[in-house]
Amino acid sequence: MRLPIRNLDYEEIGEIELADEVFGLPIRRDILARVVDWQLARRRAGTHKTKGISEIQGTTKKPYKQKGTGRARQGSLRSPQFRGGANIFGPVVRSHAFGLQKKVRQLGLKIALSTKREEGKLVVIDAAHVDESKTKALQSRLAAFGGNSVLIIDGSIVEVNFLRAARNLAHVDVLPHQGANVYDILRRDVLVLTREAVRQIEARLK
Repeated sequence: MRLPIRNLDYEEIGEIELADEVFGLPIRRDILARVVDWQLARRRAGTHKTKGISEIQGTTKKPYKQKGTGRARQGSLRSPQFRGGANIFGPVVRSHAFGLQKKVRQLGLKIALSTKREEGKLVVIDAAHVDESKTKALQSRLAAFGGNSVLIIDGSIVEVNFLRAARNLAHVDVLPHQGANVYDILRRDVLVLTREAVRQIEARLK
């Protein structure tokens, strides 16, 4: 399939051929959901923690004698039924990550790219280049791309001026092609790829 190449002023300056095996797959929401769940699980810090009975400070003395008080038997004031006591089966520090096959992850990325192309929200530009790192100037140019929520994926190295101009724009993300991922593609409305990014992504996923 062919798609027009534009500059940052949204002027058409040529055409590019996109690989059907990367940008032309049918949409499968089940695969996208699996990959997004996998990504978000890996991002979780897993630092939630409650104290077990061995971690509660306090005496180990029996609160009162076993029999004769008319109350339920107790062995420790650190037990969970007392105020300030332990939590039983509470969360502990752990990793929430789980495994996902590499072919499923690659398929998810292909489907995410195909979804943006199918929706007409994929734009290919010649290069992510600006002469000055002026945020206001870049914002006015990106307005022509049809949305305030934009993900821009460049080649291996993102130009410093362009990165500085975009970093203060809300809902605008800039990534090198190595960082292209399903979650970031889906969370932004418009996906903008440079010509170099298309070449690198196709080489990676073919």
